[in-house]
Amino acid sequence: MTSEKRVVVIGGGLAGLRLANRLGPAATVTVLGEETHVPYNRVLLAEVLAGRYAPEVTALPAPGPALRRGVRAVRVDRAEQAVHCDDGTVAPYDTLVLATGSNAVLPPLRGLFEPEGRELPDGVHAFRTMDDCLALSAAVRPGVRAVVIGGGLLGVSAARALAARGAVVVLAQQGERLMERQLDADASALLATHLTDLGVEIHTECRVRGVHTSAVPLPGLRPGPRAKSGGAAIAQRRVTGVELADRYRLEADVVVLACGVRPRTGLAQAAGLEIRKGILVDDELRTSDPRIHAIGDCAEHAGQVYGLAGAALEQADALASVLTGGSAPYTGTRALTRLTLGGAGDGSLDLAAFGETTPLPGDDVVRLADATRRTYRKVVVRGDRLVGGVLLGELSTVGALARTWEGGEAPHDLFHLLTDDGGH
Repeated sequence: MTSEKRVVVIGGGLAGLRLANRLGPAATVTVLGEETHVPYNRVLLAEVLAGRYAPEVTALPAPGPALRRGVRAVRVDRAEQAVHCDDGTVAPYDTLVLATGSNAVLPPLRGLFEPEGRELPDGVHAFRTMDDCLALSAAVRPGVRAVVIGGGLLGVSAARALAARGAVVVLAQQGERLMERQLDADASALLATHLTDLGVEIHTECRVRGVHTSAVPLPGLRPGPRAKSGGAAIAQRRVTGVELADRYRLEADVVVLACGVRPRTGLAQAAGLEIRKGILVDDELRTSDPRIHAIGDCAEHAGQVYGLAGAALEQADALASVLTGGSAPYTGTRALTRLTLGGAGDGSLDLAAFGETTPLPGDDVVRLADATRRTYRKVVVRGDRLVGGVLLGELSTVGALARTWEGGEAPHDLFHLLTDDGGH
């Protein structure tokens, strides 16, 4: 690849910016970033919401003038090899990279949207972007009643952050336990205890079926639920609560939708690229059009859509190697989930999970638990290979365990790996 080669990257998030920085002077790179904010690390949004970090702390290294902020790609013309943008500009490419990320899933709740409308009621927030985070932060103050819908990684992070801000938090999880994709029952119970100690009320196997709203006149209008102008209702809808499947109502001033994410594939689909859950890519991260690649949350490789920062960075690095003449294929990411839940004083809880944490018949499982210190360590061994693990409360051994797991090595002294404190 030469510096005359034009590479257009759609998406100014973690994956897109990592790729642009890795390519450097090897190509003429243009990054189309839809958001107007300085690029930021989405992983740190919960820390911003909790008040632990200022928004500027989350800033990512930007590729200088290569980044065009506040520009949305609206169409990919594969025949013309050009991207058409919402500001009327056209970005021609030799290589196009889709790093469009993912959108928050908005569940089909009764009352969430008005007929033919897509505006969320005032007080209902997704938790995906910096704008989401700042809007939610502005709505939270001590005593505010907040309901978080979803008990996965994002929901747990949001509930902890809201509690840290003094909100009265209820976490509603449809599944049997918190973070059921990453944690086993024992680890999830320990996590639930920690959140309860922070003041979060947890309801598992609890399905939210709808939201309740009331009409609030816009400023300057006469009071009344149906203030109108020219025959059209212009009153705001404001959330007042959520309704559970058993018809029980929870009062709420704020509702957070933490129901997962979905790959953003609209541009790729409109351009005729092959789509399943995400945009299909091969081991060189090429789509069904060899001039177009996809990385990050929008990409599906070998049947897997990761939706994790580690995978996005690895894919960006792999693609940079491919585009600059490297030959090492991308073979997938072995993802490690880490989370720190803050508490008062020394009441924080560190959590890590990797690989397969639920054993299959015939697997060996080693557990070490300390109820007093609230620590829990578990690993799953299949044959002579470490295939997964969960650690809560004490992560000093996670580095050695993760290296053994990532390398597919046989753990020679598993008890030492579980108990070694790294010299601390």
